[in-house]
Amino acid sequence: MDDLRIRAAVAADLDAVLAFWRTAAEGTSISDDRAGVERLVERDPEALLLADREGELVGTVIAGFDGWRCHLYRLAVHPGHRRRGIGRALLAAAEERFVRLGGRRADAMVLDHNELGRKAWRAAEYGPEEQWTRWVKPLAAAAGA
Repeated sequence: MDDLRIRAAVAADLDAVLAFWRTAAEGTSISDDRAGVERLVERDPEALLLADREGELVGTVIAGFDGWRCHLYRLAVHPGHRRRGIGRALLAAAEERFVRLGGRRADAMVLDHNELGRKAWRAAEYGPEEQWTRWVKPLAAAAGA
């Protein structure tokens, strides 16, 4: 793992990140486009963490903190680089960021059908809270866009 580098994304990384998610992440959401990720990086330049090995993007996680809660999204590791500690290194960096910012608990968005992802989160000592269900409303649809 000595050659693995965890760093914050910059604007020049965004097209590569979007392409990476099509390969390494399951599903997409309404904000998984250039404009959405660009806004994230502009608003919070340290939130999108990248793992690279010898210049190749091998993992991502979004470590969002709103001042109250710590949210993890888009933990993804390239299929050819899994089970090498990359996800663990990304989560450690995200959790360090949260502690530095005063966060007290992190939560993660995990698709119900993503068994590989659920196993990875459990291995990292995260667990589901069965009493919660996420409620969503796409704002673009609400605004008539």
